[in-house]
Amino acid sequence: MRLNEYLKKITAADERAMAESQKKWDSIAKPLRSLGRLEEMVIKLAGIEKSCDVPPRKKAVLIFCADNGIVEEKVTQSESNVTAIVAENFTRGIATVNSLAYECGADVFPIDIGIAKDMDCGGIINRKIAYGTKNFAREPAMTREQAENAIIAGIELVKQKKDEGYNLIITGEMGIGNTSTSSAVLSALESVPPEMITGRGAGLTSEGVKHKAEVIKNAVKLHSPNKDDVIDVLSKVGGFDICGMAGAFIGGAVYHIPVIIDGLISSVAALCAVRLEPLCRDYIFASHCSAEPAGRIALDAVGLKAYLECGMCLGEGTGGVIGAKLFDFALAAYNETAYFSQANVEQYKLLK
Repeated sequence: MRLNEYLKKITAADERAMAESQKKWDSIAKPLRSLGRLEEMVIKLAGIEKSCDVPPRKKAVLIFCADNGIVEEKVTQSESNVTAIVAENFTRGIATVNSLAYECGADVFPIDIGIAKDMDCGGIINRKIAYGTKNFAREPAMTREQAENAIIAGIELVKQKKDEGYNLIITGEMGIGNTSTSSAVLSALESVPPEMITGRGAGLTSEGVKHKAEVIKNAVKLHSPNKDDVIDVLSKVGGFDICGMAGAFIGGAVYHIPVIIDGLISSVAALCAVRLEPLCRDYIFASHCSAEPAGRIALDAVGLKAYLECGMCLGEGTGGVIGAKLFDFALAAYNETAYFSQANVEQYKLLK
């Protein structure tokens, strides 16, 4: 199935189920609307489930791993080989996201969608599109066909996890150079000067950040991506990890599975999904706001507000995993707290 066929399958969240969920919240023995955005979270889940009966979440962290040719321009502190090393660490359970996922009750699934070498370790899902992207400072990062194939890979992985019983997807990524790709994509889509949104990534000096912004600025000028054509933007200055995560957000909308944004890179991927089909927003949740300069700009462009402000910029899905724990708290209150009729408490009235 091609990308446009998937996009045509997307429908809006169920408003009737959301209204019924609000009524259920208002019948629970506590001050009305007192759990604030946690109540809104469950109401949105009800719209996705098409029912006010919202079950607990079985969580999967999909970590899209890919290399980026732009590292040839010395825009990072690390070399490209770190991508493969960290991807293998995911499979060994020794990365930061593994520790946080264990506490959250989430299962971690690293995906090779474009690592620059063959991964011979067990435990990594092979969806390799190519051995990394091209250096977009000199030529387009990928072809349109590769961009679409990477997006479709993300869509299909959501379907696979749904079939395995998962009902909450957390997006993550690993790819040296991907703060450059995400800043370039955001700059192109939002017509924002790169110097406003380019950050230190995994660690650059102030001079390094200036150089990185200049590289992005020159590359966007070179390729002149069409801001109204998401695939054009992704193919010229994007990364396979961004494409894969964009597919995961689209897959959530196609298969009625909530998908959580992690940090900057996945925020940009979510923006790509929403630009391709605005109804995708009904299925997306923002965990935290990245400390990268572009973090808030990207979320504002998506049209979502983060639940947490932690000053984080690690990636890997770490912020998404922390945000996913909020779903457990919200659903515990929603499903386990007594109703006014059971608690011998007079029901509150919504005053205006």
